[in-house]
Amino acid sequence: MKFATVIYTQDVRAALEFYQRAFGLATRFYDDAYDYGELDVDGAILGIASHSLGELVMPGTYRASDGGDRGTSIEISFIVEDVTQAFEQALAAGADALARPKRMPWGAIVAYLRSPEGTLIGLSTSVNADA
Repeated sequence: MKFATVIYTQDVRAALEFYQRAFGLATRFYDDAYDYGELDVDGAILGIASHSLGELVMPGTYRASDGGDRGTSIEISFIVEDVTQAFEQALAAGADALARPKRMPWGAIVAYLRSPEGTLIGLSTSVNADA
């Protein structure tokens, strides 16, 4: 089994460009007719789909996020070597800072941002499972 996640947004191209600028992810696929693209994340897939595609594939049941301040109940996370560098790069690409990098009691350095389309993004150094 391979893991993939999909973010639904109004502007797929803008979201693909944000994740490319912010985290250096390469677009592996884009379908203009269905307004859907995929980014490669070290073997996993981060899909970006339009709200209209959500309505097409889930007719009568798809609910687009209202874009309000309530945020989202899902987080996508990237394990990185340098959280501060990744955090600053994401800010420069258009993300909003939610929590600046800090060391947690278990040793990881973590930070949180919100992407332009509203996705909660976590950044973390790797945690040594043996520690």
